[in-house]
Amino acid sequence: METSVRELKAHLSEYLRRVAEGEEVTVKVRGKPVARLTPILSPKPEQLENEAVARLDALPWIKAEKRGAVRGSDRPIAWPEDQKPLSEIVAEERE
Repeated sequence: METSVRELKAHLSEYLRRVAEGEEVTVKVRGKPVARLTPILSPKPEQLENEAVARLDALPWIKAEKRGAVRGSDRPIAWPEDQKPLSEIVAEERE
């Protein structure tokens, strides 16, 4: 669907309702397309899970087992001895 800026301003609620229902609206100024209104699609849970797994796979210190279980890296990052353990820091933050 195409519309002018004037028409869009006059009937904005109607156009937004149509976009929310899945329709695309192209906005024209002096007959030339300048913008497109498209619905925002919510990602499916499977898609979110796949994206999260891909992000974890990109981290060098996490390796996935063949069965999908996750284990630590062969080269873990050493915690500095002059700093508190992470468990203590988290416990303090929770208080």
